[in-house]
Amino acid sequence: MGKMYYISKNVGLVLLVLALSALLTIIALSVAYNKERVKNRVGTRNQAVANSTTDTSNSSTPAPVSKDPWDQYRLPDLLVPTSYNVTLWPRLEPNSDGLFIFTGHSAVVFKCLKATDLVLIHSSELNHTLLDGHHARLTRLDGASVPEIRKSWLVVETEYLVLQLRSSLAQGAFYVLYTEFQGELADDLEGFYRSEYVEDGVKKVVATSQMQATYARKAFPCFDEPAMKAVFSVTIIHDRDKVALSNGRQMDVTDAVVDDTAVRVTTFEPTARMSTYLLAFIVSDFSYKEFQQHKGVQVRVWARRKAIEDGQGDYALNVTGHILQFYERYYNTAYPLPKSDQVALPDFNAGAMENWGLVMYRETALLYEPGRSSMGNKDRVMTVIAHELAHQWFGNLVTMQWWNDVWLNEGFASYVEYLGADFAEPTWNIKDHIVLHDIQRVMSVDSLASSHPLSRREDEVNSPAEISEMFSSVSYNKGSAVLRMLSSFLSEPVFVKGLSSYLKAFAFGSTTCSDLWDHLQKAVENTPNVHIPCTVRDIMRRWTLQIGFPLVTIDTRTGNITQKHFLVDPNSVVERPSQFNYTWFVPIQWMKTGVEQQQYWLLHKTDTHTRMRVSGHHWVLANTNVSGYFRVNYDVDNWNRLFSVLETDHQTIPTINRGQIIDDAFKLARAKILDTTLALRTTKYLSREREYIPWQTALSNLYDYFVVFDRTAVYGPLQAYTRKLIQPLFEHFKTTTRNWTIVPETINDQYNQVNALHVACSTGVPACRELTTSWFKQWMDNPHHNPIQPDLRGTVYRMGIEYGGVEEWDFVWTMLKNATLASEESRLRVALACTKVPWLLNRYLEYTLDPAKIRKQDTISTILYISRNIVGAPLAWNFVRARWSDIFQRYGKGSFSISGLVSGIAMRFSTEFELQELQRFKEENLRVGFGSANMALEQTIERISANIKWVTENKARMLAWFSEQST
Repeated sequence: MGKMYYISKNVGLVLLVLALSALLTIIALSVAYNKERVKNRVGTRNQAVANSTTDTSNSSTPAPVSKDPWDQYRLPDLLVPTSYNVTLWPRLEPNSDGLFIFTGHSAVVFKCLKATDLVLIHSSELNHTLLDGHHARLTRLDGASVPEIRKSWLVVETEYLVLQLRSSLAQGAFYVLYTEFQGELADDLEGFYRSEYVEDGVKKVVATSQMQATYARKAFPCFDEPAMKAVFSVTIIHDRDKVALSNGRQMDVTDAVVDDTAVRVTTFEPTARMSTYLLAFIVSDFSYKEFQQHKGVQVRVWARRKAIEDGQGDYALNVTGHILQFYERYYNTAYPLPKSDQVALPDFNAGAMENWGLVMYRETALLYEPGRSSMGNKDRVMTVIAHELAHQWFGNLVTMQWWNDVWLNEGFASYVEYLGADFAEPTWNIKDHIVLHDIQRVMSVDSLASSHPLSRREDEVNSPAEISEMFSSVSYNKGSAVLRMLSSFLSEPVFVKGLSSYLKAFAFGSTTCSDLWDHLQKAVENTPNVHIPCTVRDIMRRWTLQIGFPLVTIDTRTGNITQKHFLVDPNSVVERPSQFNYTWFVPIQWMKTGVEQQQYWLLHKTDTHTRMRVSGHHWVLANTNVSGYFRVNYDVDNWNRLFSVLETDHQTIPTINRGQIIDDAFKLARAKILDTTLALRTTKYLSREREYIPWQTALSNLYDYFVVFDRTAVYGPLQAYTRKLIQPLFEHFKTTTRNWTIVPETINDQYNQVNALHVACSTGVPACRELTTSWFKQWMDNPHHNPIQPDLRGTVYRMGIEYGGVEEWDFVWTMLKNATLASEESRLRVALACTKVPWLLNRYLEYTLDPAKIRKQDTISTILYISRNIVGAPLAWNFVRARWSDIFQRYGKGSFSISGLVSGIAMRFSTEFELQELQRFKEENLRVGFGSANMALEQTIERISANIKWVTENKARMLAWFSEQST
């Protein structure tokens, strides 16, 4: 175990001494802290500047413009931490100024790699107690003398505590940096923060954490970069009626009295060697259920007491052991920790966070209650757990060197989550959904010139905002798609063999993606009969270092094949240079007239493959199983043959590829490569289609048409055509579910039933409206008995609000405030955005900035739900424009969701005037800034420009086609 934790004898001794002294020290500190009143908000930028220095000439530091180390966002490679001893005391009651605070102290042991007279450590929004006139105390681990601190100060912009010494630290020596500090336990969902909820009429407060990506520095001073791994010993002081959790197992619990306050001191075992962003702690009165230990690993699910009593954590608890079992086998590496705690939080900015041994979730991502939650809720719980547990190895055990390679963490977890979920729920056939949720989704973004490569240069990702931008659909979804492609052409056994070797070689360390390619290459070389055209590294660098993806065009008349960078609007942008000249090594799985063929590699811009030359009734279908990350175009003859197969015997083409044909055709039409009416032909066969993936793909693409045409004359015929398409599916489910009284057997049928009901109601099928309004009225008449099947509630609630008025809205708002299940609360919140009454929508928008009405974690998504409503769209846009400064300061400086707000709020924009409005919005708010939404803003402008051209060129033809087909 000592070797696992990388603890030397000297470091271990210091940790022991610090642990024994922690309680006495914090008691002394707390007395001092409680004698001081917090005059202003703790940790604000202004206060940090005002109190930041012992040398008034250095009272503040502007944005990085100098070459001084403290004006650079990256730490110099001079010091490296080995261990921390952190003690924190969160106050769950406000002080006399109405503020919730936390106090603490930290001792970090670090090694000096190169002689230096500077110590830089991250610290953000913390007030440091002056020790001997400075912000920290420096000692040497072996007791030898240390250089005197000449001055110390805090740098606001780059978030550093700086110590300037009178002489240099000794190379190779170990030092201890000790700090005492206090911060605000704010409700900003970052660092060490506060979450509140009401249970049984009593308001309760939780102190919890979210450190990714750069928020550990808001909880305690630390070397806050992913490669700066260390061992953490954590002590939490808290109220006696609360329980504390952290990454390590509870080691000791002691009651004490501090400043006349009865407290409990919980000490945790030292962690494995890990990154700061994975550290976590929580103080709450949550309860838990425990799973029968998995190979000695303690498995628990924690949540609000009422949620646990209602059994909402049972499903998550049951599947966790199965998923851990799968990953241990898949990685060929045992779960590296003694426990796995999973916690559902009332307030959490991300969907979930993979903190090592203490995974945090939104309640909707962990809690499921049979009979009240839908299959979609169950699916989400399963896949999110599978994602976060995948990280316990890939990301936590082995971590990317820097945030420019965050895709290595997130893309991998996004891929294998489908494998873990498939193991735990094998009847769901969930693996195919990666095409809908990852591949199709990200291709729309990655076809913009303003996209970004999976791996960027390190010097392109520095500030916290730039780091947050890397947590994009490209990193998650494209990363997932590319790794799935890699696994496919290597074969899964070779892929996992390389992964196992990689994890063992770099356990408890940090890597780049080149290290992974090397280990996969070794697996290839050690496996007979595995052939690839060049090294794994050569293949994958073209997929990770270039933006976008290729369009592969196959001329079945000649067998000629070409590839080019696919852009949705290639004529309006200047293509950025690529070291590979936008040439990919493309593995193409394909079939001829329904028979699978040998995989073909396209290695150049152009090539000829004679076996792809066909005529007569024969046809070619490339990218079977959508195993590759590219789009496919054909000559018109082959397109027509594929359409003929769809219209006469669609099941000859695999289900997943029926969705692919639809998606490729629609996107090629948007890029003006295919005729739009040709793309629309892919939907004509849908009246006979019953499978979920083709239907979901078609509806997603038709929805894009609704968005840009719903204020034009095209809307009526488009709606009529869609109604004509959906009617047979609606009747199918009415029959097979015995008039909507039973639940379909498979998850795909359950999802497609929801599609049928929702689209039928949205497009005006009379029977659908009558059905949903009658269900909604039954519920209003008896609020304590909800007769609506959980899978259908989302649609019924939305229709009830859309067809209703103030009475219906107020009823659903009351149900929302009284909801005890997070997934039900979410459905109700979405439904409220569907009203056609403008003043209700404006009131709802105002609610989003009131945390007492709409939780901060739900602010952005609620605004976006309103913007999707044609009546709400201009209201939401005006609201965001008028309140941007407030929204950005409250929710957006480092939030991952702010980019979604910028792109979503302008979803309907398709005119020159609207483009000018967005550009004006950008110019007017340059001073306020856009933070991690900068890239999203540029992508939105590019997308709108493409929309304008496409609508101008296709509006008349769309009107004619839909008018003809809808009769």
